[in-house]
Amino acid sequence: MNETQALVQQFTENTMAEAIFKLRDITWLKAQGHDRLRQQFTHSHILLVVTGGRGRLRLENEEYQLRQDAIYVCPPMLTFGIVPDSADHLEMYMLRFDVFMETRDRHRRFQALREKDLFPFRGEISVQSAGQLPVYCDLIQNLWKQETALERFRGQHTFQELWYHIVKHAHFSATDSGMALERARTHMEEHYSENVTIEQLARIADVSPKYFVDLFKKTYGISAMDYLAELRISRAKQMMVQSHAKLRDIAHQVGYNDEFYFSRKFKKAVGVSPTLYMKSRQRKIAAYGSTIIGHLLALKMIPYAAPLHPKWTAYYHHSYRNDIPVHLSAFRINQNWKANIEMLRDAKPDVIIGLDETSLQEQKQLNEIAPTLYVLEERGWKEQLQLMADFLGESMEAHHWLCEYEKKVKRARVQLQHALGDETVLIVRILKNQLYVHCNRSMNEVFYQDLQVKPAFVSKLNEYDQLVTVQELVALAPDRLLLLVCQEAETLACFQALKESGPWQEIKAVRNNRAHVIMSDPWREYSATAHERIVEESVRLFSGDRPC
Repeated sequence: MNETQALVQQFTENTMAEAIFKLRDITWLKAQGHDRLRQQFTHSHILLVVTGGRGRLRLENEEYQLRQDAIYVCPPMLTFGIVPDSADHLEMYMLRFDVFMETRDRHRRFQALREKDLFPFRGEISVQSAGQLPVYCDLIQNLWKQETALERFRGQHTFQELWYHIVKHAHFSATDSGMALERARTHMEEHYSENVTIEQLARIADVSPKYFVDLFKKTYGISAMDYLAELRISRAKQMMVQSHAKLRDIAHQVGYNDEFYFSRKFKKAVGVSPTLYMKSRQRKIAAYGSTIIGHLLALKMIPYAAPLHPKWTAYYHHSYRNDIPVHLSAFRINQNWKANIEMLRDAKPDVIIGLDETSLQEQKQLNEIAPTLYVLEERGWKEQLQLMADFLGESMEAHHWLCEYEKKVKRARVQLQHALGDETVLIVRILKNQLYVHCNRSMNEVFYQDLQVKPAFVSKLNEYDQLVTVQELVALAPDRLLLLVCQEAETLACFQALKESGPWQEIKAVRNNRAHVIMSDPWREYSATAHERIVEESVRLFSGDRPC
C-alpha cells in the first residue's frame, strides 16, 4: 500500500463521516484539439470527470493523460490546465468544491480540509464502475440550474452521493493499463543509459510489443523511443553544466556509444552543437526574477537557476524547464523568497542578477552567496539589457540582438500596417466583474511606439489602468479589442457571462468578430525576449481572424 492509498483509507475510515462536501459550481466543457484550458489558479478543489475524448491535464508540474475510468482532483491554491488531443473532442465535467470538517476544540468551528493528509485526493484516481460518474454529473448539473432552492439543495445532496461512489470505488490496482504504462515509463527514466528495447518495455507493461507502441504514443503523445531520446538529451544537458565534463564521457553515460552520433542527435533536438551548448553553460548564472530570464536569453545565455512555474512563468517553464537545473519558486513574485535563498546557497552560482526592487533583506543574503547585479527597474529595457551584457562580458551579443530586433520590428510594422490600416486597437484588462482600459510599459513601448499601432484610447500617461464600463467601450468604438483576462475561476465565469450579454455585443470590435484574448505572458513582462515575442504575437493576431 502506497502513501496515497494509506491516506485515502485513513480518510475513509476516520474522516469521511464527519466531512461536508460543498459544491461551488459545475460546468460541462467541450473542447477540440486547437482549444485549451490555460493554466489557471484555483481557490477551491477541482474535480474533473471525463465523459468523452482524450487530452492531458497539467497539475502544477505533474501531467496526466485524461481517461474516462478515473477522476482527477486539483487541490486549492494550485494551478491546472487542460490540452485536448488534436484528434478528439474532449468532453468533461468540471466541479468546483470545498471540503469542511468541524473542529474538536471548544469553539466548534468548521475547518477547510486543504492539506494532503486531511483530504488525500489529488491527481488521478482510478474508479471502478466509472460509468456511473457521468450519470451523477448530469443530474447534479440539471439540479444546479433549477431556480428553486430546494432543487439546488438536492443537487448538493447528489454531490455527496457522487463522492460516496468515488471513495467507495477508488481503485489502486497495479494491473490498470495506465499504471502499467507508468511502470514502463519509470523504467525508462531509471535505465535511460542502458539498451532499452520495445520488447523489454512491453514485458514490463504486460502487453504485446505492437500494442505497447500504439498505447504509449496514444497515451503520451510521443513514441517510446522518442521519449527515451528526450530523457537522454535532458540528462546530457544537466551533465554539461559541470565545468570538467567531456563530451565522450557524457555520450557514454546517457546511452550512446558513438559520440558523433550523439552530437548529431543533440544538435537536431537542441538546435546547437553540444560544444556550443557546453560553452554557454560554463558560468552558473542565477536569474532572480522572470524578467532577468528574458534578458539572458537575448544574450544566448540560459540561467543555471531561475523562477519556473507552469502558470506564473508559463513560456519559460514550457521551453526551458529541462535546461535550467535549479527551479526557484515563481509563486506570486517572491512569496517564497526564503526558500529561494536557501536553494541558491546550495546551488552556489557564479553570479546572481536581479532587479533593484528586491528587498534589502533579500539583497543582503544574495550578496553573501555570489557577486550580484541589481538592474534598475526604472531604466528602459534596452538599457537594462546592455547593462547586463556589460556585466557578463557580452556587450557585442547585446548589440547584435538589438540590431536584429529593430529589423524584426520594421518588418512587423509593414505587415501590421497592411493588416490594420487605420483601424484602432484597445487593450482591456478583465478582473472579476471589472473592466479596465489598460496599458503597461511593454504595451506602450513595443505595441504602440515600436509597432505604431493606433490606440482607440488616447491618454497623456504612458501607463494606465482605468476603470471602464461596457457602455464606455461601445462609445470608444475600437476596431480591434485585445482582452487580458485573469485566469482564475470567478473572472472566467464573469467573462463568459459578459460575452453572452447584449451590451457586449454592441461593441464595434465584438460585432465585427475582432476581439482577441491575450495572455499575461508575454504582454506583462518587461524584458528583451518578451518584447520580441510581443512583436511576433502581434503579427499572428492581426494577420488573420482569431476571435475569442
